[in-house]
Amino acid sequence: MFRTVLGTLTSSAFMLTSIKVAHTIAWGFFVACIGAVWVFAWSGKLLHATLSIGIVSVEVIVLVLNGLHCPLTPIVARYTDNRRANFDIYLPEWLARHTKVIFGGLYAGGIVFSLARWVFAAP
Repeated sequence: MFRTVLGTLTSSAFMLTSIKVAHTIAWGFFVACIGAVWVFAWSGKLLHATLSIGIVSVEVIVLVLNGLHCPLTPIVARYTDNRRANFDIYLPEWLARHTKVIFGGLYAGGIVFSLARWVFAAP
C-alpha cells in the first residue's frame, strides 16, 4: 500500500498517476523535438533538424498504427472511468483535446521550413 496525507493511495491510483506522469513526460519530449526542428532549421543545423523530424516521425507511425491514439491511453483507461480529453495525461483539457492539431501543424510546418532551408541553403 502507498500512503498519502489524506489516507491510503490504492495501487490503481498509483498506477493511474504513474502512467499519466510517464505519458506527460513523453508528450513533453515530443513537443520539445517539434520545437527543436524549428530551432535547428533556423540556425542551419539541418542534420539536427532531420534527426528531430525522424524522432517525431517514429511517434507519428506509432500513433497511426494505434488509430491516432497513444498506446498508453487504453492502459490508463483500465484505472479510471473518466473519459475527458485529459484523462490520460496531465495537460489542460483544451490542450489535450487539440494537441494533435496544434502540434501536428507545428510539426508539418517545421518539416516544410526545414526543407526550404535545405533547398535555399548557400553552397
